[in-house]
Amino acid sequence: MRVLVSGASGPIGSALRASFERETAEVVRLVRGAPNNAGEVQWNPMAAVPAAMVSGFDAVVHLSGETVMGRWTEAKKKAIRESRVTSTKNLAAALARTDRKPRVFVCASAIGFYGDHGDEILNEDSASGPGFLPEICREWERASRIAADAGIRTVNVRIGLVLSAKGGALSAMLTPFKLGVGGRIGSGKQWWSWIHVDDIIGGIRHAIGNESVSGPVNLVGPNAVRNAEFTKVLASVLRRPAIFPVPEFVVRLAFGTQAAEEMLLASQRVVPARLEASGYAFRYRELRTALGNLVRQA
Repeated sequence: MRVLVSGASGPIGSALRASFERETAEVVRLVRGAPNNAGEVQWNPMAAVPAAMVSGFDAVVHLSGETVMGRWTEAKKKAIRESRVTSTKNLAAALARTDRKPRVFVCASAIGFYGDHGDEILNEDSASGPGFLPEICREWERASRIAADAGIRTVNVRIGLVLSAKGGALSAMLTPFKLGVGGRIGSGKQWWSWIHVDDIIGGIRHAIGNESVSGPVNLVGPNAVRNAEFTKVLASVLRRPAIFPVPEFVVRLAFGTQAAEEMLLASQRVVPARLEASGYAFRYRELRTALGNLVRQA
């Protein structure tokens, strides 16, 4: 099996690459810099991609994108949008033109698609909301339709809060919690839809191998928790207190109002309806089990 992956150096991409390589699949990485070996191909996500470069792969997985963490200056917003929307248009257009099309194109998206929905349970048919992140996700998914319109089975994986021992949100949280200065964010009532990195990889592999899966697919665990519960469980796993809440005004000062409200204070109670309906069995259904496994690795 030949697989082409963008964003292969991040926590998800590196784990996905390792998963395929354990089974002796050929994994080729799209990289911005000069290639170091035959397993890398240089590309410019902001420019047209030659069709020959992406021809002959069984699956293409597009994970690259500027991190949304940080203050959303106008320059940051532009980078977030272009790294997702423009790169997806260019890659999807190249796949559509090639003579040897992949069987499946898996394109990252995010549960930011839904926006803040309070306590409402959200599945793949739920409406998108207002805001910067929902707008970006809609454009991102729309860009991938170039491949779908060319007859390539296209899956938009709407990724939740990824828990990994190698980077990402959990790594940022571990230090303050280990020091005993962690706590809920704001009211703590907002729902956090999390997923263990092993189930991200399992879900992507499932989407690649299951021909019935297409369109938007929520990549989240089956049991979302409120932020207050998340922080309580993390502190318990680390055997530390969680008694230092971060007030909303502090979050807004640190990230800016819009980024704070959409990234950390928004409530998204998302369920993996299509993933489970298509037969995927989660390895980590409960937060305590997932965090326990990852803390041991960190």
